[in-house]
Amino acid sequence: MIGVLLVDDDPLTLELHEAYVARLDGFETVGTCTGARAALTALTAPGLKIDLVLLDVTMPDGSGLDVLRRARSLDVPVDVIAVTSVRDVDTVRRMATLGVAQYLVKPFTFAVFRERMEQYRSRHEQSRAIAGAASQAEIDALIGGNPQTGAIGLPKGLAATTLNEITQALSRHGELSATEIAEVAGVSRVTARRYLEHLADLGVAVRAARYGKPGRPEAVYRRAGG
Repeated sequence: MIGVLLVDDDPLTLELHEAYVARLDGFETVGTCTGARAALTALTAPGLKIDLVLLDVTMPDGSGLDVLRRARSLDVPVDVIAVTSVRDVDTVRRMATLGVAQYLVKPFTFAVFRERMEQYRSRHEQSRAIAGAASQAEIDALIGGNPQTGAIGLPKGLAATTLNEITQALSRHGELSATEIAEVAGVSRVTARRYLEHLADLGVAVRAARYGKPGRPEAVYRRAGG
């Protein structure tokens, strides 16, 4: 059973996430915290089995980044999924550098939550099954992301190399539609939109509307902060 610590300054959000965890096989909530100090206390408490932290980023008494940095400095052996409404690319990159397993942008549905938690569980089980030195394929399966793009725990069917190519294309061109990205990356328009929506969900890209042609405006994407 994967022990989960929930950290969020909103009691209603904690209650919702606890209910979500209860609906998943293989997970159990072992504690809840409404602030950064309480989270650090829980993480260093003896005897509390915490495998995974669902960590808010913005809290009155400190940030999730502070909690994560402190946990890493103390070598606390836990995985972290950022659960936040913060979308700015700098925060995403910092969290990725500190090794978060996923980055979930609020609000989200239970279906999205379940998908990300099941992805995490799969990697968690893989890591426990691998003994000794890991092969390159096993390493790729365990990491499953690209910190430079914020591609943390890629959804099934998305490749880190293609995601990086699309992210770089947005940086070069400033603003592109799914059709234009499809031509750049050599993928279908539907697939290009999946990558773009994933980047937008992470806060690495932002959506906009392009006007000027008859009919409905065209959806376009650009790098956040660009």
